[in-house]
Amino acid sequence: MGGETLLGREIQDVLQNRGTGASITEYASSGEGNFSEQEGEAVYLEPLEARTLQDHRAILIAGSPEGAQKAYTLAKGAGGDSLVIDCTGYLENEPEARIVAPPIEEVDSQGSWLLVVAHPAASALALALTRLSGYRSIRQSVAHIFEPASERGKRGVSELHQQTTSLLSFKSLEQHVFDAQLSFNLLSQYGEEAPYALSTAEQRIERNLATILSRRGGERSISMPSLRLIQAPVFHGYSISAWVEFESNVNPVELGEALASAQIEVRGQKEEAPHGVGAASQSGLTAGDIRIDRNNARAAWFWIVGDNLRLTADAVADVLAAMGAERG
Repeated sequence: MGGETLLGREIQDVLQNRGTGASITEYASSGEGNFSEQEGEAVYLEPLEARTLQDHRAILIAGSPEGAQKAYTLAKGAGGDSLVIDCTGYLENEPEARIVAPPIEEVDSQGSWLLVVAHPAASALALALTRLSGYRSIRQSVAHIFEPASERGKRGVSELHQQTTSLLSFKSLEQHVFDAQLSFNLLSQYGEEAPYALSTAEQRIERNLATILSRRGGERSISMPSLRLIQAPVFHGYSISAWVEFESNVNPVELGEALASAQIEVRGQKEEAPHGVGAASQSGLTAGDIRIDRNNARAAWFWIVGDNLRLTADAVADVLAAMGAERG
């Protein structure tokens, strides 16, 4: 559901590129009958109905709150026989919902028929903190998360583009999504008339991160970082500036070695610092520009970037792979 959205397109691309052989049926964001575009041609998307659920092994939600609720109601009415994977977080407060965060943790698709993919920024922070805690105990941490316009979908990207071109040509600005000037600006909150509050996204990141960290095994527990979400005037990709204090003095080279994994590419001091443009369409995270705090030898700064849409799409593919393995 939401095959026409930025996230929906990314999920389809990842599933096709992984060679899963999955047959994908597109539904509109609302789950109702609607027109869409495929390969430049207008096509009619059938509505999602109770009788069609039996034709699908899983329903992926990448559209609107209304569509998510419709899918939930239909799936629950059918006894939860179809696996529902919510990629948006709209259903995370439902009683059957279980937050999943691959590849940080193994996915048990048998635990519930409603799986909610963790917010990509929460997964990114959880992965980085987990890797660092394996090197040395963490005392406390702080993270500033810079949100891209694409988290608000096509309308967010379009509004940032319109604002940028309008400012350069001295025209009035569209403010339907952010209700504020985002172009050439940073926002700690949206305007009062914005349909979605930035604080809502911030709270979701906190909830998802707390859930992931609470399920983490191992001897060293990780306390919740203090975090703040900032809307950045960029089209795509999360950037995270994280400050982490450890129990004893740290070394930047050793910190980089601790972070490095199959999911995190670490760049040394002599390499180009990671940035959102370079992260576009790339799986995993890129970390770099690791600096010891000049006022605290036990603490260090990290710069981490990742493609927000790709992180979620990869997580969906991992969930489906786990589901296929469990069912043979």
